[in-house]
Amino acid sequence: MTSATTHTTCPYCGVGCGVNAQVSAEGTLSVAGDADHPSNRGSLCSKGTALADTVGLSDRLLHPMIDGVRADWNTALDRVANGFAETIARHGPDAVAFYVSGQLLTEDYYIANKLMKGYIGSANIDTNSRLCMSSAVAGHKRALGEDAVPGCYADLETADLVVLVGSNMAWCHPVVYQRIVAAQQANPNKKLVVIDPRRTATADGADLHLPVAPGADVALFNGLLAHLAQAGFATELPGGAEAIAAAGQGGDIAAVADAAGVPAADLATFFEWFAATERTVTVFSQGVNQSSAGTDKVNAIINCHLLTERIGKPGACPFSITGQPNAMGGREVGGLASTLAAHMGFDRADTVQRFWDSPAIAGTPGLKAVELFEAIATGQIKAVWIMATNPLVSLPDADSARAALAQCPLVVVSDVMRHTDTADYANVLLPAAAWAEKSGTVTNSERMISRQRSFLPMPGQARADWQIICDVAARMGHGNAFAYDGPAAIFREHAGLTAFENTGERVLDLGGFAAISDADYDRLVPTRWPVPAREPLRAAGAMPARQNVDQLFIDGVYPTDDGRAHLVPVTPRGPTNDTTADYPLALNTGRIRDHWHTMTRTAKSERLAAHIPEPFVEIHPQDAAARAIVDGGLATIITAWGTATLRVIVTDRQRPGSLFAPMHWNDQFASSARIGAAANPAVCPISGEPEFKHTPAAIAPFAPAWHGFIYAARPLRLRAAAGIDWWTKVPGTRFVRHEIAGTATLEDIAAAARRWLGVAGRDVDWLEAADPATGTYRAAHVDAGHLEAAVFIAPEPARLPARRWLAGLFTGQPMAEAERAAVLAGRPPDESADTGPQVCSCFGVGRQTIRRAIENDGLDSVEAIGRALDAGTNCGSCKPEIAELLAEKT
Repeated sequence: MTSATTHTTCPYCGVGCGVNAQVSAEGTLSVAGDADHPSNRGSLCSKGTALADTVGLSDRLLHPMIDGVRADWNTALDRVANGFAETIARHGPDAVAFYVSGQLLTEDYYIANKLMKGYIGSANIDTNSRLCMSSAVAGHKRALGEDAVPGCYADLETADLVVLVGSNMAWCHPVVYQRIVAAQQANPNKKLVVIDPRRTATADGADLHLPVAPGADVALFNGLLAHLAQAGFATELPGGAEAIAAAGQGGDIAAVADAAGVPAADLATFFEWFAATERTVTVFSQGVNQSSAGTDKVNAIINCHLLTERIGKPGACPFSITGQPNAMGGREVGGLASTLAAHMGFDRADTVQRFWDSPAIAGTPGLKAVELFEAIATGQIKAVWIMATNPLVSLPDADSARAALAQCPLVVVSDVMRHTDTADYANVLLPAAAWAEKSGTVTNSERMISRQRSFLPMPGQARADWQIICDVAARMGHGNAFAYDGPAAIFREHAGLTAFENTGERVLDLGGFAAISDADYDRLVPTRWPVPAREPLRAAGAMPARQNVDQLFIDGVYPTDDGRAHLVPVTPRGPTNDTTADYPLALNTGRIRDHWHTMTRTAKSERLAAHIPEPFVEIHPQDAAARAIVDGGLATIITAWGTATLRVIVTDRQRPGSLFAPMHWNDQFASSARIGAAANPAVCPISGEPEFKHTPAAIAPFAPAWHGFIYAARPLRLRAAAGIDWWTKVPGTRFVRHEIAGTATLEDIAAAARRWLGVAGRDVDWLEAADPATGTYRAAHVDAGHLEAAVFIAPEPARLPARRWLAGLFTGQPMAEAERAAVLAGRPPDESADTGPQVCSCFGVGRQTIRRAIENDGLDSVEAIGRALDAGTNCGSCKPEIAELLAEKT
């Protein structure tokens, strides 16, 4: 028997998928896509499908802590409030800061912003969304007058040409990507162009892939703009002539192709397709935004749409797709240090202060993320409150941020997890509600406001983020202004502020929700803004505002001083801190398919951890050969800011001269994989967004004496294990796997294995086989017939046994005699037991299973494999990998 269905929203990317959650009488959670939610129509990606795996209480922060000791709420809140108040009294409001997150709900975000900007009186509140989409915000405001995404997901289906720039959408936004794929199948004339330095899973599905050189996006789109002007497109919009003049000679395809690093013939094809296709959508994401020229890149793209009038129409717009579930909601309420609430700038500070009736108001922008942590390091900021984020992993030059927190007088962290890289530096830890326990709203990339509803009780002493902030505000003397009885009251106030003194000059208008009842808030269905209460007055000659709008700016009127969009002249420039003789390679960082941010949620799921179980670096074969780096080995990336040691993938999907490494791994899951510690801290001078896509780097082989792995039924503490120089942790069901490498002798390993596994000096069933001639070692601990642990060591990774079949032995049931022998032999008793590395996370289908089906059953298409094995039939994000396996046969 199950409970009633709760309609909520996925907590991962900016797609904003609707989720149906049910909890059985036994407490088992099941999730499914919400077929009635317009953003995903029932689909979920691999991460969303595995949400039920991630709600357990393992390593949850369940009560407040002060200096590592459990405390009660009153004591903890007093410490926070008094610490901030005393710091403000002694050093002024700019000596304190909040660092918040796109993982917060809009109501949480609103309260944090109100307290800092309207009551403390400082704009030192910034968000981890600064790291992924602030260039889009700045570009929108320069061109369109407001941070307003013009289109919606349906435009991607309507368009005849979809251009994805700096977006591995097949992995990072797979539900939207599958909508594009389905539209292509229905319309054979629909074209997909992918502009990305890497040949990603998204590029595999493109009609045209342009492997643009790192940082060359402005050169490419300036070339397109000049080509369009020469083709006869013209505009009287402000900045048009200047932008075209700055773009140079787009007609010289060869020169543009050389500057952009792409084949001239392919570039010419792209220019022709864009010029000829009225219904064109250009989607851009972190590959554009995360750059010291990020805002210019955004405007170079928007310029092309404004020149051709491909905006404000179905199937035609520039489209920023965000990385976090509520990055857009944070932008609405002023979560960025560079804005006030309700899309107002600091020129409207008086308006915001009068609405809040607050004692103070921030009058100038505050410190953006990177400079905020620099200010902590210099002592300018003496108290910081970090909410729902892990900056010691996600920031660039993250070791400097770590040193800053280590010497900061007061570090407060509100989080779900007890141990994160950042939480370990907190003076005060406050237990926050997790996804399944929170209630509020989020706004996705297409301006769709959706409810996130709680369906599990808050465990221990956890509290909602908004409530924690309100409690601190009350202790600081602002109780009357923060006396809300629930998130609905906060949402009403937020909606009211968007409409306050808004006579149409701001597109963001939620006035229709300003008086929403608690009951209607509970029943709120997904709604795209603007939602004005009435038709507000607009600029002369403008059309009245509409509710639940798909395309903005259909009337050609923009929220600028002159009511017109503006083209912005931009000039190509190289990345800040370019490659040198010492650091000749360009390091690019990003996301992978089945992990999320710093893994505090996805690492709880075995099926998500199984797809890519280790931190890795991709390198082109030419660059690998020149440095004696081998596929499957280990290598150390070295930059001016830090290092990371990662598993090597040698692949021609990577551009020569470039490296790629994922940003997810942290110190809880690997010994040396925090790629943020090595990342370039240069930022865009306009947006403040860091240069994550271009860090000058060197790379060298890391050559341990041996490689190995350990399976154990209980977590191990390997951080200080003698003889292990490198490790990474891979969670599983009933076990944890550690990949390891080191320099100890085989004899030392044999002696240390018992210590690692806690069986030294105990009379246990210990199976062991060592072969000094081959450098291999195998051991297993069996208890009452159950496999408790296994250790495998070999001189090279290729000589280690397959992993997946061993995972299947941790069942809690006694092993058969053949299985005992197989463990010691290092190979499965039945080859079919080895399913291989996971390909399809939704259904747990491994690579070897797919290969055997192709070979033995004659399967010859992705669809045929789906019918036989289910692989690829849910979110579809594994389809490119399945296609690669099919290609092996040919």
